[in-house]
Amino acid sequence: MIKFNELQIGDFVMAEFEGQQCMGEVVDLNAPNKQVCVETEVQEFWYEEEHLYPITLDDEALKWLQFTSEEQGDGSVKYKKGSFRILIPKKGDFSSMDIWYREDKRVHPNVHYVHQLQNHYLQMTKIHLTKEEMV
Repeated sequence: MIKFNELQIGDFVMAEFEGQQCMGEVVDLNAPNKQVCVETEVQEFWYEEEHLYPITLDDEALKWLQFTSEEQGDGSVKYKKGSFRILIPKKGDFSSMDIWYREDKRVHPNVHYVHQLQNHYLQMTKIHLTKEEMV
């Protein structure tokens, strides 16, 4: 489950309906009722927070978000999208990371899920992180 206050419009989540989960994008928030409107491939629908789940941040998710990866000589891996960087200590180990954009560097932020990365990215770049390629 994802807490309502962790979500922003544009975040990617897994939404559960009748026992099935679909990935979707948050398109609206209803703060008084703590409801989240998620658009999936099928439709837009309002969900309670107990029916929303995070997407684990891993190599596949970063590539889906159009990051490119570069293995470093010390075994660490750097992911890049435009001027934004993520450094993980070793390939496949997303338990801790450093992220930076220009002079804003965050050492070991609490980022384990896609929506958390999206929120840091937005704070740092003032642009929402989408699956679109940088031009």
